[in-house]
Amino acid sequence: MDRYITTPLTEQMVEELQAGDYVYITGTIYTARDAAHKRIYETMMASGEIPIDLKNNIIYYLGPTPEREGQVIGSAGPTTSSRMDKYTPLLLEQGLKGMIGKGKRSKEVIEAMIREKAVYFAAVGGAGALLSKKIKKSTVIAYDDLGTEAIRELYVDNFPVIVVIDSQGNNLYEKIMQNC
Repeated sequence: MDRYITTPLTEQMVEELQAGDYVYITGTIYTARDAAHKRIYETMMASGEIPIDLKNNIIYYLGPTPEREGQVIGSAGPTTSSRMDKYTPLLLEQGLKGMIGKGKRSKEVIEAMIREKAVYFAAVGGAGALLSKKIKKSTVIAYDDLGTEAIRELYVDNFPVIVVIDSQGNNLYEKIMQNC
């Protein structure tokens, strides 16, 4: 089913999304990859502070290439999500409702998604140049010293993703493997 959603996410939106849905996201999302996740985690453990409000927001596991002249952002393809699994349950507890990446998630992340009512979206790997056209604004908001892994606030318009794991734990990857 095709669904068009606007951020921030609501609990009702998240609960209505089903594994296999094609979703087009419009609104603000945030980027963070390995180094940013590690720093967020360490900062939360030390002081309880983080540089973005995670409540009802989406993090895109992205480290874009530098933008070319006339572009908002460079190639913007997803990175492998499992590299963030160590940090994800804590971020979900802080109110994170959506994640965009590629690849499988750990049992611990899936359990936290069910508990915290969150959703995992996949973006098409290898389509970073096309995905970048759906990003209308990109601003570094934290950890500028991390370069491409800095946290960015993006404004996206009909950004295409697929629900891979929904808030009930239904997993599109597992469904596909069962049918092979």
